[in-house]
Amino acid sequence: MAISKEQQENSRRKEIRGFLEKIVLDAGVGRMSQLPNFEEKSLVQVMQDIAAMTGQKPQIRRAKKSIAGFKIRENQIVGVRVTLRREKMVDFFERLVTIVLPRVRDFRGINRTAIDSHGVLTVGVRDQFVFPEIDQTTSPTAFSFGASIVPKKKDAKLSWDEFTKLGVPMKKIEESGKKKGKSRN
Repeated sequence: MAISKEQQENSRRKEIRGFLEKIVLDAGVGRMSQLPNFEEKSLVQVMQDIAAMTGQKPQIRRAKKSIAGFKIRENQIVGVRVTLRREKMVDFFERLVTIVLPRVRDFRGINRTAIDSHGVLTVGVRDQFVFPEIDQTTSPTAFSFGASIVPKKKDAKLSWDEFTKLGVPMKKIEESGKKKGKSRN
């Protein structure tokens, strides 16, 4: 009895749902806040782009206190954030792995240091145009964002193995004993 493509897809989605707890996307807009008409133009565009990427409206994040060195005032908008769970999380994860990461320029895989001691994988993307939903001509504002992919089990080694199994492009672990670069002798 052959397994249909739909059954394979459903089992993969269940596997992802069983492994991941949530995905948190955040984009800092602190530098853009110095621009004129920031809240009417740039912030609206950033929120539209993140909503198109995730299928969910982002939250506006404000500064909790003033920091003069960073030119930040209390209650100033410093970023936007989206927390994805359940089906939207699975959809975003599959698009990230299969479509977005291969489109990133000079991408050679995710480094082992991107997974912290709790097993959370953090991926940074320099601009949102690697997502096929975003059109460069209609989106004049370029911004970078980070995606934190949080597993249910908080173990780095298990997370590394599971992310690899789910198809996340990881860098190969280099053999210990071999050093890169030139020797001094």
